[in-house]
Amino acid sequence: MKYFWIQLLLILGSVSMALMFIRTWGQAKNRAWKRIAFSVFVVVNVYAVLRPTDVTWVAHQLGVGRGTDLVLYVMVLAMGFLTLNTFLRFRSLEKKITDLARTVAINEGLRHNDERLGPDAPAVPAPAVPAPAAPAAADADVDAAADSDSVKA
Repeated sequence: MKYFWIQLLLILGSVSMALMFIRTWGQAKNRAWKRIAFSVFVVVNVYAVLRPTDVTWVAHQLGVGRGTDLVLYVMVLAMGFLTLNTFLRFRSLEKKITDLARTVAINEGLRHNDERLGPDAPAVPAPAVPAPAAPAAADADVDAAADSDSVKA
């Protein structure tokens, strides 16, 4: 009964986190292993709050001096995982936003060209290609043939 209030507060905090996670279960597009890991975390947290001497025993078995040190080490690892996970998610979202912005820019450019040039205009105007120049010797032969025809007539 000595630690009742702090245990109650910690258990209520764990249960409220679990309820919030469950409440947004359909909205959160988490992978199954993340859901399972979070559920295990909540259960272990409640157990550790109710039986702190067991955490100290596990810490001694792992070579850590106190149970609180073990909890701290585990929380540092969890924080590193969360940071890495958040970084990877932001990087993925930035790529999706960049791709979306490019698509919108291309579509807006096409729409602007349709308004300016008309809907029947080609989407991308063909480049003007100059006609190939005929060699000078061929031009002289054609001119000579035309002159000989005009002389005969």
